[in-house]
Amino acid sequence: MKTLSENKCFGGVQGVYSHESTATDCEMTFAVYLPPQAEKGPVPCLWYLSGLTCTHENVMTKAGLQAHAAEFGLALVFPDTSPRGDGVANDEAYDLGQGAGFYVNATEAPWAPHFQMETYIAGELRDLIQEEFPVSIHHGITGHSMGGHGAMTLAMKYPGHYQSLSAFSPIANPSQSDWGRKQLGAYLGNDESLWAAHDTVSLLKTKGWVHDILVDQGADDQFYDLLKPEALAAALSETKTANNFRLHAGYDHSYYFVSTFARDHVAWHAERLKG
Repeated sequence: MKTLSENKCFGGVQGVYSHESTATDCEMTFAVYLPPQAEKGPVPCLWYLSGLTCTHENVMTKAGLQAHAAEFGLALVFPDTSPRGDGVANDEAYDLGQGAGFYVNATEAPWAPHFQMETYIAGELRDLIQEEFPVSIHHGITGHSMGGHGAMTLAMKYPGHYQSLSAFSPIANPSQSDWGRKQLGAYLGNDESLWAAHDTVSLLKTKGWVHDILVDQGADDQFYDLLKPEALAAALSETKTANNFRLHAGYDHSYYFVSTFARDHVAWHAERLKG
């Protein structure tokens, strides 16, 4: 692991690091914020998965999560959204390839050699964080848009890994959306029965989530129809999953929206990870 930068931030340290990933077969960059409480011992850890086109840097610089993490004593992990590099497959479209890993393990060419983001996030990077940073075994996960999709699907597929779950404007039903069908078809092939394992609405009905979920959605989100929030609300109700689903008038899909409700999410996770 290489240290690319470390900066004092709200009494803690915001660091950026890189390492050679076995899962993605390339160098991966990620960021970790350690609150001041980490100087005294391991602290709970909140993962934030970012959306399409983002790297680790977008949320690190735009969401203001560090101030809230310092207040509540949580570490933050900001992974990248895909493998990257000259030898990594890519596409001219912004919503496929580098910057658009969708947190799945690709099985199709040319994506399969590097696009193993499920294994990377839930396995390799998690192990690295546990080994190299003063974090406890208590982890929560959240994310925005494509990252909200990743947070909810990984939480339900790896329930032992995460004790708390939330999402900002998640892509909730990708198998039925243009933000999903294209990518799942490219990465996993045309057998749509395989896509259900990466669809929050489907996973709620097959695996479920034993805890509660916080979801914030902007009512004026310019991508509302692609996200399928109504399908998520219906699935939460149908499966009787405890939730706080909040629809906010006037808010869009931007980081202005995320930063507005960021403290609520950090407090939500802190209560569940430290309670």
